[in-house]
Amino acid sequence: MEQDLRSIPASKLDKFIENHLPDTSFCADLREVIDALCALLKDRSFRGPVRRMRASKGVKGKGTALKGRSDADLVVFLNNLTSFEDQLNQQGVLIKEIKKQLCEVQHERRCGVKFEVHSLRSPNSRALSFKLSAPDLLKEVKFDVLPAYDLLDHLNILKKPNQQFYANLISGRTPPGKEGKLSICFMGLRKYFLNCRPTKLKRLIRLVTHWYQLCKEKLGDPLPPQYVLELLTVYAWEYGSRVTKFNTAQGYRTVLELVTKYKQLQIYWTVYYDFRHQEVSEYLHQQLKKDRPVILDPTDPTRNIAGLNPKDWRRLAGEAAAWLQYPCFKYRDGSSVCSWEVPTEVAVPTKYLFCRIFWLLFWSLFHFIFGKTSSG
Repeated sequence: MEQDLRSIPASKLDKFIENHLPDTSFCADLREVIDALCALLKDRSFRGPVRRMRASKGVKGKGTALKGRSDADLVVFLNNLTSFEDQLNQQGVLIKEIKKQLCEVQHERRCGVKFEVHSLRSPNSRALSFKLSAPDLLKEVKFDVLPAYDLLDHLNILKKPNQQFYANLISGRTPPGKEGKLSICFMGLRKYFLNCRPTKLKRLIRLVTHWYQLCKEKLGDPLPPQYVLELLTVYAWEYGSRVTKFNTAQGYRTVLELVTKYKQLQIYWTVYYDFRHQEVSEYLHQQLKKDRPVILDPTDPTRNIAGLNPKDWRRLAGEAAAWLQYPCFKYRDGSSVCSWEVPTEVAVPTKYLFCRIFWLLFWSLFHFIFGKTSSG
């Protein structure tokens, strides 16, 4: 489909998405299979050192499934994990136990699916990989299974969390050097952040994801994570459009242009955390001073999803620059598609801004009162 996408006129991109990218029946079938698998894991008690553990729920990540390619994460939340440290300390044992449970389910044939569990990559693996297939699915799906502490169990994802929650995450409950490595705990919040978007924006995300997968097939690893492209798409729409009916080609071009400007990117959201809590504010200022690109996970301020390797971005940016010359960014009359006007950085509030405003007002009032007194 790479040649099709390159050569299709900008005015036909919506039709391309409709004909080639939506796969709603597959997503529904996949959800059914995953729900069945999670139900089986919830019914089974773990053994050995983690015998008191039980799966409380499962969340499928990387939710933008495309025809022909659907790698995904399955995060299994466990009810007896009480902290991040607990998750990290028991990760290896939990992975081995989940592998045993999946093998037993497969052997008992209690589930109408077939899956092939892969060997652990290392004794300290953070994930278990397996391939899943079912009669109703048209293809195999590669999964990484990750055990997780149910951090958000008592949070309402429709409301902004109390900022003390993030202060605890930053200061006391995130082990040193592990910042950003517990992002799987935020999977439910992250899914909601993307899934609550307008339908056409989600279609644009599918198009950008498809483009990213084509780049990955051509360039191989390493590349920036797919999630960062999904967030760039949301960011481009929020700052460049914000309407539910927009020109798909313009949005698509804007995202690729942002990729080419990766050295200038400084992006964050204040949907779940912000600068009002002093400890969170100081931490955010530190994060946003780091070398660019900086793109903070909207649900987890400890995670810069832009990564630390500029080579990953350089390779993707080169491919984006080449694509910007293709017919998919031109109209039938040969004119080029214009991108939205989107800044490459989100402004950062001045540190202790409120304190400064208070002292400025106080000082002005002081001069006003005593100035009048002395002149009188």
